[in-house]
Amino acid sequence: MYAKEDSMELSHSGRAQVLVEALPYIQRYYGKTVVIKYGGNAMISDELRKAVISDIILLRLVGIHVVVVHGGGPEINELLKKTGKESRFVNGLRYTDEETMDVVQMVLCGKVNKNLVATLNRAGGQAVGLCGLDGGMLQAVRRREEGVDYGLVGDITRVEPKVIQDAIQDDFIPVISTVAQGMDAETSYNVNADTAAAQIAVAVGAEKLILLTDIRGLLRDKNDEDTLISQVRVHEVPELVQQGIISGGMIPKVACCADAIENGVRRTHILDGRIPHSILIEVLSHAGIGTMIW
Repeated sequence: MYAKEDSMELSHSGRAQVLVEALPYIQRYYGKTVVIKYGGNAMISDELRKAVISDIILLRLVGIHVVVVHGGGPEINELLKKTGKESRFVNGLRYTDEETMDVVQMVLCGKVNKNLVATLNRAGGQAVGLCGLDGGMLQAVRRREEGVDYGLVGDITRVEPKVIQDAIQDDFIPVISTVAQGMDAETSYNVNADTAAAQIAVAVGAEKLILLTDIRGLLRDKNDEDTLISQVRVHEVPELVQQGIISGGMIPKVACCADAIENGVRRTHILDGRIPHSILIEVLSHAGIGTMIW
């Protein structure tokens, strides 16, 4: 009996310690904005999705403003497959003809966005769904590279943050899909969600940008997750690229983090979305995980 009571006491003490440890972080980030790019396994797995949703709601309840930017690649692939259209990628970006753009807009601005908003609201949050077309939020021109055709893939030229700021001011969690308004043609553009999240973070003056991924973070050896690099200064990025440590799909992720830092975001993080509650662990504890770029 005494052993059981001691065990319970330790358990309660441990829980209290977790809350005490979180307090200075809550105080530091109270009233500040954190932009979270949500995608990968964290969107597909029910367990991970529930963890992310609860993390977002908890951050908002302790006074931290959260902006969620999401992708939806698997859902786009699924609908394209149902319509008999093959997904095609060019240099890691989805080739987007007019038919594919219709599907991208339908899936991102419709099904994925509204399902995510509904999930947040059912869990006790107060979320509102937005897409880059609302209020001219994301403005883009067609990506042009000599000898490369991406179709209706856009490069963001401007972020108009008013609709996001209005939602935050009204105590909503903005949930944003990354379809942009064409400024060089009467069309919508498919834009990279990581890049969009970084530019949104800059536009709203975010304290942090968090990119959820399907790997531990930046690895010195991409085949060994024990070689995680926990911190990278922006000035170190070119050398790490030259050494091949930052390579492949990690190049654009690190680049958009570096761009965010250079334009006023204080901290950026590449986190493993496969770890339940990785957002809370990063934001509200001493135990930083993933890779911080600053």
